Amino acid sequence: MSAAPTPLNPAQMEAVHYLGGPCLVLAGAGSGKTRVITHKIARLLEAGYAPRHIAAITFTNKAAQEMRERAKQLVGPRAAKDLAISTFHSLGVRMLRSEGQRLGLKPQFSILDSDDVLSLLRDAGGTSDVALARRWQWAISLWKNQGLNSAQAQRAAQNDDERVAARVMQRYEERLAAYQAVDFDDLITLPARLLQRDAETCATWRDTLRYVLVDEYQDTNAIQYEMLKGLVGERGMFTAVGDDDQSIYGWRGATIENLRRLPQEYAALKVIPLEQNYRSTGHILRAANQVIANNPKLFEKKLWSAFGDGDPVQVVECDSEEHEAERAVARIRALRAQGGEVRLADFAILYRANHQAKVFEQALRKANLPYKVSGGQSFFDRAEIKDLCAWLRLLVNQDDDPAFLRAVTTPKRGIGHQTLASLGEFAAKWKTSLYEALFAESLHGALSARAIGSLHEFGRYVNDLEYRARRTTGSDAAQALLLGWLKDIGYEQHLHDGEDSEKLAAARWSNVLDFVEWIARRCGGRDDNDGTSAVGENDGGAALRSETRSVLDVAQTISVIISLAERGDEQDVITLSTLHAAKGLEWAHVTLAGVNEGLLPFVSGGSEDDGMTPQRLEEERRLMYVGITRARRTLAVSTLRRRKRGRELVPGMPSRFIAEMKLHEAGPKVDPREKLKALREAAARRAEAASSSSNQEPLAAESRR
Repeated sequence: MSAAPTPLNPAQMEAVHYLGGPCLVLAGAGSGKTRVITHKIARLLEAGYAPRHIAAITFTNKAAQEMRERAKQLVGPRAAKDLAISTFHSLGVRMLRSEGQRLGLKPQFSILDSDDVLSLLRDAGGTSDVALARRWQWAISLWKNQGLNSAQAQRAAQNDDERVAARVMQRYEERLAAYQAVDFDDLITLPARLLQRDAETCATWRDTLRYVLVDEYQDTNAIQYEMLKGLVGERGMFTAVGDDDQSIYGWRGATIENLRRLPQEYAALKVIPLEQNYRSTGHILRAANQVIANNPKLFEKKLWSAFGDGDPVQVVECDSEEHEAERAVARIRALRAQGGEVRLADFAILYRANHQAKVFEQALRKANLPYKVSGGQSFFDRAEIKDLCAWLRLLVNQDDDPAFLRAVTTPKRGIGHQTLASLGEFAAKWKTSLYEALFAESLHGALSARAIGSLHEFGRYVNDLEYRARRTTGSDAAQALLLGWLKDIGYEQHLHDGEDSEKLAAARWSNVLDFVEWIARRCGGRDDNDGTSAVGENDGGAALRSETRSVLDVAQTISVIISLAERGDEQDVITLSTLHAAKGLEWAHVTLAGVNEGLLPFVSGGSEDDGMTPQRLEEERRLMYVGITRARRTLAVSTLRRRKRGRELVPGMPSRFIAEMKLHEAGPKVDPREKLKALREAAARRAEAASSSSNQEPLAAESRR
């Protein structure tokens, strides 16, 4: 029998009930931020806001799904159904499907995945060098996340490499427009641009989403901030929930400046810190507080817990990486031997860089202990799934050249590279898509009759499949259509022909059948909680809330689903994870590995201090803080006396962060009972002062409009 729900603490209560204007909730690690967001949704409904006027935005599909389920439990499935709970990117898709024509996009525009973008950039830059194209891709993504177009990027470029990337960006943008396609960054950039420049669009969406809640606010980048500002306007009816001490994604464009800008741009901003931690013991929290105290503070906050001191944090000195892995395994075995219900899933080994995982994998395999490496291959990254997604994308947008090229060659059908190269030259000359070019009358001057016959056969099949996909609804009919298509193109045989192992080919075909069933369920309107849906029923899109959908309707969401797909893993195994991937997660027992200068803080150069700017050091310190606060009951911090740097074995120096934890100092202790008493008294005084001058409820009348 489940326990009764824990009441909100005074700070949580204040955050939930404040509806008077812009609000920043400083949610420390393990302080119950998701609970605050879902209870605030319930409070908004009580105050008269209609569910369709409330948006809750987060960063990952997994977080959105968890928030959706919690909201459903709190307010009921009927109210939860119409809440716009989604990722930033899913909301961007919704806005572009509705308003994209204002930017020259047709409703069935394509969303390119990372491989498609890479292919387009290689074409735009005239190179076959994949590594160079990836550097362009990274630079362009950062520019877009700063809200820059190609012309602005050219002005901002600081060296020759960046100037070349900016010129490639211009040609890349031209190709995106010609192909009626957007990339993943455009799902934020383009809606933000619409909100800034189109008054009608801005008014429409502010009326649609009258209160906005943003989770993990510290992870927003510059363009996401502009998108939020465009949605909430000067009135600022929003609650941002975040923690400046957990801002660790600067390398991908997130900026802590967004937290600094809030009080500057919203003078009436209410700041409410959540300091009571419901995860970790006192020793762990004191170590975390001591470390993060060395960073300059935007807002004051210090975590505390009612769980008591618990076990002291251990520092484990190891001779080498192999010795470190052996000691980590020994620690897991020792804690399990103490008895009680200790599962393997209660253990995590966290590290700064991916390359550190290998030695731990070897040690765990040697000990016959099962494990998973966080960030393993997604279901949607499998080659067979990408093949089928290319076909589906082509049905949605026949101007999608990358999808055309993958579909026309998978499986092979006698259309060779020379034929496709000639078709590409013809399409470029006449400024048309590859698919449109294959039906051009003048193509006979560029290709042989035999090649044209093969292309026409493929084109007619795509047209017929698109016609049937548009008219096929319901799970059974969708499954029959999809299985018939796979039989027509001989895809199962293609898998067997391409694999030496029958077992591996059968496993890939099993993935294909799972994918077919996955699509069919959505066509039938059946609920799906397997964690793979990126744009779920509650992202606010009317098409996605219908009882049944056509195969083509579902195909329209495929690209964003691929980009956001996150599959849950409930196995009882030990977790190996980078610190970045561990954010938002928790384990009873954590080992922080390789806590050495050069590893944490991480330095890529030869010297331990190369490139270590104050800003970088602060972010690395926040990463250490995140690692410490993943632990609930025990924490071990391991450091190396000698470590590998490239092919060399060099002396290891313990990280400065170990000294900053001040583990041998008693430090001031907080009596949790006195802390709770003081908080309740302060909350009572605030409630008494507010009762006579409350101006919150008039908002309800406006929100019912």
